[in-house]
Amino acid sequence: MVVAKIAPSLLSSDFARLAEECERMLSLGADYLHMDVMDGHFVPNLTLGAPIIKSLRPHTKGFLDCHLMVSNPEQWVDDFAEAGADLFCFHYEATENPMALIDTIHAKGMKAGMAIKPKTLIDVVYEFAPKLDQVLVMTVEPGVGGQSFMPECMDKVRDLRKRFPDLDIEVDGGLDPENIDVAAKAGANVIVAGSSIFKAQSPGDVISLFRTTVNGAQPSATA
Repeated sequence: MVVAKIAPSLLSSDFARLAEECERMLSLGADYLHMDVMDGHFVPNLTLGAPIIKSLRPHTKGFLDCHLMVSNPEQWVDDFAEAGADLFCFHYEATENPMALIDTIHAKGMKAGMAIKPKTLIDVVYEFAPKLDQVLVMTVEPGVGGQSFMPECMDKVRDLRKRFPDLDIEVDGGLDPENIDVAAKAGANVIVAGSSIFKAQSPGDVISLFRTTVNGAQPSATA
């Protein structure tokens, strides 16, 4: 059975103190450090890249879960591997040959993840899931801030969990204490959250709540 993995999104952190923020999240119980990489092309916004991951790597032993919202993700595999990324998650919509990309990522010593946008059918994941370490089901449109959690995306999570009971299924977008139960019951076990953790009065309590809710709900997801 899969277990909860909580991944605070560092996009909501204080970038001037990025290394400290990473260590603070880990000390509060985070399992992953979610790094949102945007290129201003595949998505409208522009954020961090491999040089920042490389600069951060010596300052944290945390698992760097890198979500690349970029066109032509193939061109960045070497850079992120050399920078010290632990997981390289690309978008299905951004590549013409997902299987080859998965193999390249693994060959570089990283775990491979694949993300899908809210409007992308879950069926496209099936043939790749056995080789993937993680599938990310976006619960907002990637790269656009201020959106609300899209509960209709939970049908995809539910379907994926029934077909692949041991797969790490990540959800990202609008997750907070009010809707974590919906995601957990659907079968998501890797929870990405930004403002709901970083802006909380007690971030550690939010991380703990996410973990308890996910671990408590997992058995019911495949019932």
